[in-house]
Amino acid sequence: MPSRFSSDHSKTDAEQLAENLGICFVKIGIQDFVNEFHKNLEGPLGQIRRCFGVKKEDDDPVADENIQPRARGNILMDISNRLKDLKILVLNTGNKTEVALGFCTLYGDMAGGIGALGDVSKLEVYKLAEYINKKENKPVIPKSVLEKKPSPELKECQFDPFDFNIVSPLVDEIIENRRSMQDLINMGYPKETVKDTYKRVKNSEYKRRQATPCIKITPKAFGIGWKMPMVNKYRG
Repeated sequence: MPSRFSSDHSKTDAEQLAENLGICFVKIGIQDFVNEFHKNLEGPLGQIRRCFGVKKEDDDPVADENIQPRARGNILMDISNRLKDLKILVLNTGNKTEVALGFCTLYGDMAGGIGALGDVSKLEVYKLAEYINKKENKPVIPKSVLEKKPSPELKECQFDPFDFNIVSPLVDEIIENRRSMQDLINMGYPKETVKDTYKRVKNSEYKRRQATPCIKITPKAFGIGWKMPMVNKYRG
C-alpha cells in the first residue's frame, strides 16, 4: 500500500517477500485516498481554525504523516469485513518495542484482530527473520529487508529515531524486569536515553489500552500482564 513516500526498495522487497512465501500479492496505492482526505477536510478545518483563532501554520505536521497508516488500516479492515467468505483476520504486526514507545498510529498501523508480534521485541524480530532464513537455507526474507535502516516512510528522508540495539533491551528491562531509572543508569544505559524511554513508555499507555490483543510469549505482555494507570503523572 505505497504512498508517494514509499521507497522503490520497499515496494520490491514487499513483492519479493510475498513471492517467496507464496502469498497473494495485491498493490493498493493510498496516495489518492490521502489526497481526497486533505481535500475534503480543507474547508471544515478552516472553519474550526477561525472559530478558535488558530493558524494553519501552527498545525502539527505529524497529522499529515498519520493519515497514511490510517488509510492503510481502513483499507485492510474493509477487505476483511467485505470478503466474508474468505474469513480474513487482519494481523497487527507492531512489535513490543514499538508499542512500548508509542511508535505507532492509533486507528492506523495499530488496527487488526490480533497482534502477531506484540510480545516480541524489535531485536527478536530480526533474530526470528534470520532463523527462518537459516532454517530454510535461503533468503526467504530478503537480505535487503534485514540490512536497511528501519523507516515508517511517512515523509521524505525519514528513519526510526532510535538505536534499537540500545532501546530494545532497555524497553525489555523496563517492562519485563520493572527496572527503575536509576537501576538502568547504574547498568550502563545512557541517562538521557533512559529518561526519554521512560517518558515515552508512560505517555503511550493510552494507546496500549486500545491496542489489539497479542500472542503472549513473555511474563509481561501488554494487555495481559501489564496494567498501568493512563493519566498518572501525565504531562501531555
